Amino acid sequence: MFRKVFFSCTFFFLLIFSAHAQSSADTSAINYTLQQCIQLALKNNPVVQHSEVASETQRANLTGARGNMLPTLNGTIDHGISQGRGIDPFTNTYANQNINFANYNLNTNLTLFNEFAIQNSIKQNKLAYDATKMEVQQNKDATALQVILEYLQVLTNQDLVEVSTQQRDVSAKQVERLNILNDEGAIPPSQLYDLKGQYAQEELNVVNAINSLESAKVLLAQLLNIPYNKNIVLERIGLSEAVANNSSTDSIYQAALKNLALIKASELRKRSAIYGVKTYRSLRFPSLYLSGALGTNYSSNATTQQFINSTDVTTDNYVVINGNQVPVVAKQDNYVSNKISYGSQFKNNYNTSLSIGISIPLLNRLQNKTQIKTAELIEKDAEITLNATKTQLQQNIEQAYVNLTSAQRRYDVLTEQVNAFKESFREAEVKFNAGAITSVDYLIAKNNLDNANINLIIARYDYVLRSTILDYYSGKITFQ
Repeated sequence: MFRKVFFSCTFFFLLIFSAHAQSSADTSAINYTLQQCIQLALKNNPVVQHSEVASETQRANLTGARGNMLPTLNGTIDHGISQGRGIDPFTNTYANQNINFANYNLNTNLTLFNEFAIQNSIKQNKLAYDATKMEVQQNKDATALQVILEYLQVLTNQDLVEVSTQQRDVSAKQVERLNILNDEGAIPPSQLYDLKGQYAQEELNVVNAINSLESAKVLLAQLLNIPYNKNIVLERIGLSEAVANNSSTDSIYQAALKNLALIKASELRKRSAIYGVKTYRSLRFPSLYLSGALGTNYSSNATTQQFINSTDVTTDNYVVINGNQVPVVAKQDNYVSNKISYGSQFKNNYNTSLSIGISIPLLNRLQNKTQIKTAELIEKDAEITLNATKTQLQQNIEQAYVNLTSAQRRYDVLTEQVNAFKESFREAEVKFNAGAITSVDYLIAKNNLDNANINLIIARYDYVLRSTILDYYSGKITFQ
């Protein structure tokens, strides 16, 4: 009698504790929908972030390619001191003295025509940039599909925990009932021990199911790149959200060719490679360019002569007058030397130049030929990659279609099996409670129903996953 009271009280307190723990967990629960999980992954996933950085890098390359159409403008400023004998930058003659000098120059250059090499380079980089944007989207798609897979795995494990708990609770009630009957000597002890063994196994199943659930949550948190929290609760996904896709594999494949970023990226890479070949081929032809320059300079030796007055100066020459030598007097202008100011020289020494020229490539150590060959190989590789991607896509769609059809049939069959085993277990439970069948027959019926329920849970979410994958290939869902 004491054992029955003890068992009943223990079971009652366990129920109260379980309800309290569930209430506490609900209070601190962190709820996520599938869409929220996808957005978190797209924001935090390093693969997506790396592809976005690569796209921005290619965008910078495109800006640089467009910049080649603009003229260059560069300035130089030189200040220095010359000592000893050297060229005076002001008089352009040799001078043996210390000179402070300065030179200022602006130079510009503009390519007028180079057989469309710049234009082809711009198109090449533009297509490459568009390809990187598609590759970013492809990484987002792959990440989102992985999130869906892990999300459904968590839901699957949640249902398995729930079913395992229900199975354990059913056995717990039977153990409680058989304990009473065994104390009264109404049943063989073997029936009680059979059910206790089954209860222990189902208790272990609950532990394993909880461990699998937490492991799935850890994997999902890692994919979302957020800290793991055991209180994460995911929004349920109804089976009604999985709709059978009645399209043929060929129509799905044609839709995927138009919609999938994976295919668009490969096509853009190929087109970019074609313009890469055109760019290097254009470099074999002459280029026409326009150049201009503007400059001025300063020299500390620069001076100017200022007139002061005129005086009569006796020269070494003479004339003979009446037999006498009379010196010749000549008029002489007198000047003073003044240094030219920095500002005046900067303004007065201003000079400009403008020229047009042509650059003709003759010999460049086979560099251009090598570049063309390399570009042609890149184009060929892009073509191979595109064809391989299309082939792989078609194979994936065919496999996804087979998987969906199989998952749908499996779910339908298991649904019928669960309904049948439910009825079988209901009758077995009634007969077992009435003592009409042994514990072995009862456990067989119970295990059949338990296994069918577990298989149905797995089949349900597998069906949802397969349907989602085929919808992705069909272009019905996108991830931004």
